[in-house]
Amino acid sequence: MTSTGSTMSRPPYGMLSILMIGAFLSLLNNTLLNIALPSIMSELHVEASTVQWLTTGYMLVNGILIPTTAYLIQKYSVRQLFLSAMGIFTIGSLLAATAPAFSLLLAGRMTQAAGSAIMMPLLMNVMLVSFPIDKRGTAMGVFGLIMMGAPAIGPTLSGWLIEHYDWRMLFYVVTPVAVAVFAIGIFLLKDKKGKVDLHLDTVSVVLSTIGFGGLLYGFSSAGKEGWASPQVYGTILLGIAAITIFILRQSKREQPMLNFAIFKYPMYTLSITISMVITMALFSGMVLMPIYVQTIRGISPLDAGLMMMPGAIIMALMSPVTGKLFDKYGGRTLAIVGLSLLTVTSYLLARLTLETTYTYLVVLYSVRMLGMSMVMMPVSTNGLNQLPKRFYPHGTAMNNTMQQVSGAIGTALLVTVMSNQTKTHAAELVRAGQGGMTEEVMIKAMLEGINDAFFVSVFIAGLGLVLSFFIKRAKPAEDLRERDTNDEQMTPKVANS
Repeated sequence: MTSTGSTMSRPPYGMLSILMIGAFLSLLNNTLLNIALPSIMSELHVEASTVQWLTTGYMLVNGILIPTTAYLIQKYSVRQLFLSAMGIFTIGSLLAATAPAFSLLLAGRMTQAAGSAIMMPLLMNVMLVSFPIDKRGTAMGVFGLIMMGAPAIGPTLSGWLIEHYDWRMLFYVVTPVAVAVFAIGIFLLKDKKGKVDLHLDTVSVVLSTIGFGGLLYGFSSAGKEGWASPQVYGTILLGIAAITIFILRQSKREQPMLNFAIFKYPMYTLSITISMVITMALFSGMVLMPIYVQTIRGISPLDAGLMMMPGAIIMALMSPVTGKLFDKYGGRTLAIVGLSLLTVTSYLLARLTLETTYTYLVVLYSVRMLGMSMVMMPVSTNGLNQLPKRFYPHGTAMNNTMQQVSGAIGTALLVTVMSNQTKTHAAELVRAGQGGMTEEVMIKAMLEGINDAFFVSVFIAGLGLVLSFFIKRAKPAEDLRERDTNDEQMTPKVANS
C-alpha cells in the first residue's frame, strides 16, 4: 500500500484497526493528564506556570514534528512508521511513569509526543486512500467514534485513578497496553514499500522547527508572561519570519517537505480555516471549564470528569451518524447546525454564576459537544476530498499542524482575556467597597474573567458559522500528474492492439 496509490477495492480493516488502537491510546494519554496536574504540582513541588509545560511541551513537539509527516508517509511504509511511533511512545510512557523529578517527567511527555505526532496523520492518510469518496464520510464517522472515545474515558478514568492511587498510575496503565499494541503491530502489519527517491531537506526541517516551534512557544507563553514580554512577541515574530522563508523555499522545490499548493483548492482552504476556528472555540471549553468547576466551585476531579463524560459520549456516538449524513447531504448543513449550537452554548457559558447547577453544566456541555460532532469530521473530510491523491499526506499533515497552532493561539488568547479581566474586575470590586483583595473578591473576579473569555469564544464560533455558509460539496480535483502518467502507460497498449 502506498499513499499515492489508487483507492483500494477492499479496505485493509486489520491495518486500520491497529492504527486506530494506537491513535486512541495516544489521545487517551493526552486527556488523562489534564485533571492530574494539581497532584503533580503537589508531589513534585512545582508551580502552575511550570507544570503547564506538560501540556504545552506535548503540543510544542507535536507542532514541530507533524509538518515532517508528509515526507515520512511518502518515504516509508505504514509498518515502519507505526512501529517507530509506537516504540517511541512506549519509551516515553515508561520514562514518565518512573520519573523521580519533573524534568524527567517532562522529557517522558515530550518523547510520547514525538510518537503520537506521527499517529494521526498516518491514520488519516490510510483512511483517505482506503475508501472511495462516496463512503469516506461513513468511514471517517467510525474513525470519529473510536477517537472520541478517548475524551469520554480520559477525564473520568483520570479522576478515579487519582482519587484511589496517584498520578503515576496514569502512565502505568498506558505502558503495558502500548507494549501489547506494538507487539500486535509486529505480527499483523505486513505492508511493504518500494524504494522511494525522496530526500529530506534539512534546511526545510530547521525552518519548520523554528517557525512552528516559535509560534507555539510564543502563544503558549503569552498567558503567563504577557504580550509585552520579549519572550512572547520575539518568538512569535521569529516564528512568522521562519515560516515565511519556509513557504518560499517549499514553493521553489520540486519535492517540497510540505506542499503549500494544497491551498489552491478552495474547499480545502475553507475547511482548514473553519477547523482552526473550531479548535480555538473548543479550547475555550477545555481550558476554562476545569478552572471554573474545580477552582471556583470546588468540585472534585472525579466529579469534574463525570461532568464532561456525557458530552464526550454523545460526540463519540454521533460520529458514525454524522458520517452517514455527510455522505448523503454534504457538510454544509451539518456545519451550519453544529456551529449554531456551538455559538449559542458559548454564549450561555458566558453567563455562569456561583449558583449554576451541576445538571445545567452537564446538559450545556453535552449540547456543545453535539454541535462539535456535527462539524469537526465532516468539515475536514469535505476539504480533503477535493485534493488529488498525491496531496493526501500534505493535506493531513497541514490539518494537524494548523490544529496545533490554532489550539495554542486559542489558549493564549482566552487565558490572557481571563487573566486581564480578572484583575480588572478585582480592582472594580475593591473600589465598589467589598473590602480588600480577599479570597471571596478574587473568586468573584475570576468568575467574571472566565465569563468574559467565554464571550470572546462566542465571536470565534460566530466567525466559523458565517464561513460555513460558503461550504460546497467538494469533488476530487483532477490530478494532472496522475492523468499524464496513466496516458503514457496506456499509449503503448493501444498501439500494440
